Amino acid sequence: MAVANLPDEAKLLRNFSRCQDWEQRYLYMMELGERLPPLTGEQRTSANFIEGCQSQVWIAVALNENKQLILAGDSDAGIVKGLVALVIILFQGKTLEQALSTDVKQYFSSLALESHLTPSRTQGLHAMVTTLIKRFSEYAVA
Repeated sequence: MAVANLPDEAKLLRNFSRCQDWEQRYLYMMELGERLPPLTGEQRTSANFIEGCQSQVWIAVALNENKQLILAGDSDAGIVKGLVALVIILFQGKTLEQALSTDVKQYFSSLALESHLTPSRTQGLHAMVTTLIKRFSEYAVA
């Protein structure tokens, strides 16, 4: 699975804080979304489709040989694709245990996203995270 050239969490937070306003943050999120490699046909399946988003969203999950999460994603909407990138940054390279214990609320709170997203985008973001946590839990049990 191709891995996106994305910053880690700390660098993302630094870059986000350097944006002077929300227009710049939206543009940065869209830039992050553009860095996501295209999904393969095997990844763009109903199993990887995220229900609960107004836009079409797919996030594929795999484990590498070190039992670390490798995620790939896509959306048909620019800002939502940027949100997919933010979710990937949050979980990429973590073990299942680390991902399941990640403080997702703190991460998104530090980005101050929810107060600047439309209700439908906020709902879609929650759908992405909820779906991924469920998948991680299923992997952990398997």
